[in-house]
Amino acid sequence: MDEQLHERVREVIAGVPQGSVASYGDIAAIAGAPSPRLVGRILAEDGHDLPWHRILRSDGTPAPHLEEEQLERLRAEGVLADGNRVNMRQYRWAAAQSKDEPGLF
Repeated sequence: MDEQLHERVREVIAGVPQGSVASYGDIAAIAGAPSPRLVGRILAEDGHDLPWHRILRSDGTPAPHLEEEQLERLRAEGVLADGNRVNMRQYRWAAAQSKDEPGLF
């Protein structure tokens, strides 16, 4: 994998502010990554020092194996879930909402 892309993905994830969430696809689009799966891979392998809990599936659900901890961390930041789903319209990071605007990153 391209080291610059790897660092760009990490930088974008690090920029997701407390109280907001983004999808793997949002992060991929902003960072110029070819796939949301690559974002997940980077988080799994090198995301321990990032706000990984702020990254969700596009439908607002966490990864099943992380669900309890992820939703607990989000709740502590004021991001509330309905069951196991976060309302992406309400909590999506502003930069992710306008990811098609040039010059974001």
